[in-house]
Amino acid sequence: MNDKVNLDELTPKAIVRELDKYIIGQNKAKRSVAIALRNRQRRLKLEESIRDEVAPKNILMIGPTGVGKTEIARRLAKLCSAPFIKVEATKYTEVGYVGRDVESMVRDLMSAAINLVTQEMKNEKKDEARKMTEERLLDLLLPGSGYSGTNIPDGSEPGLITRDNSTREKFREMLRNGELEDRVVDIEIKKKQPSPMMEIFAGTNFEDFGANMANITGFFSPGKNRKEKKKVPVKDAREIILQDEAEKLIDNDSISEIARKRVENLGIIFIDEIDKIAAKNEGSSNHDVSREGVQRDILPIVEGSTVNTKYGPVDTTHILFIAAGAFNLSKPSDLIPELQGRFPLRVELDSLNAEDFRRILTEPKNALINQYKQLLATEDVSIVFEDSAIERMSEIAQESNQQMENIGARRLHTIMETLLEDVSFNAPELKGQEIKITRNYVDERLGSIIENRDLSRYIL
Repeated sequence: MNDKVNLDELTPKAIVRELDKYIIGQNKAKRSVAIALRNRQRRLKLEESIRDEVAPKNILMIGPTGVGKTEIARRLAKLCSAPFIKVEATKYTEVGYVGRDVESMVRDLMSAAINLVTQEMKNEKKDEARKMTEERLLDLLLPGSGYSGTNIPDGSEPGLITRDNSTREKFREMLRNGELEDRVVDIEIKKKQPSPMMEIFAGTNFEDFGANMANITGFFSPGKNRKEKKKVPVKDAREIILQDEAEKLIDNDSISEIARKRVENLGIIFIDEIDKIAAKNEGSSNHDVSREGVQRDILPIVEGSTVNTKYGPVDTTHILFIAAGAFNLSKPSDLIPELQGRFPLRVELDSLNAEDFRRILTEPKNALINQYKQLLATEDVSIVFEDSAIERMSEIAQESNQQMENIGARRLHTIMETLLEDVSFNAPELKGQEIKITRNYVDERLGSIIENRDLSRYIL
């Protein structure tokens, strides 16, 4: 589906290796999503007669917040350039009530796919767009030497404004060498117009209807079809023109069709907090009835149905759904049986311990310690973390999660911010210094907070 990614090379082991770069532990979950992704690739190679019969094996992840559920799904989508969105089940209401309807998740996924494919096409046309941008900049700098023509910009040297090709080439060399970056030019950009008559009835919810009404109002506003004039330096004009030229080179109809196919075959919807809409068996309160109503509205989307979007109808049959929840106050069996059956793969994610926290701080490509080191390096401040300090931070993270609500690896963000608050605040005055983070340093700043449970609830 994506020319830039060789899906055949994404074997289950390769997928897990890539996920290992960003997510510590949770091997069972990684294996499950790796197999699910590989099966989608296998399905695309089947004959059409059987391809439509192979449904994705949706996954239900069970585990506390902050243990990597969302990150696994997000990284999985990036691996294969798949459209991906994360939604929260609690944001939806059953049909007929005020709030977002469940079909909006498919419309959001389609919008994400449009943005993804548009950016890919722009990147593919980048070289051609750069050439066209250079020619337009030369036309602006040398009116009359090219096809567009414009007024002589303020500050131009009259002796250089000529139709002579050698002068144009001289300006081209100056432009490429960055000698004209501050020269002011007048640019005209045609304002992009919506196509409201095609979109106005595409969606069925009030959100889309409202947005389309705004488009149609703008479409008929006086003067909206005129070009917009801007007087900007060459360095700014280059970016504006580059975007304009890139948009001219891409085919919007082709974008919609590619995006739709990618959504239908590779799209991933991550439904978080699905445990919050599970109805408990004992009793039948109004809340439970409402939760069950949301489940029943989600069911046809997960089973496979056609959802109208402003880019055309989208079939959800082969979209991969990954649901997740802590299930502290409920259990998967509290979901309606039909919805349970649409998530045949159940994966329980482990709570994180001190050793996991230590690895999270140091091993991933986006490790927190490395992030803070690079941030403070911009102020010419060097931070050195001793191993004993990292171990102590990991112990504090585990203790905090045990004593308070378990928020998983997110606890490390709070700990790091609290630990380095003084250094971050005073960084401009610490220029050129090396700050050593030792175990004693950690205890001095965090020890008293941990000992005072009431205080730690507010700070950590």
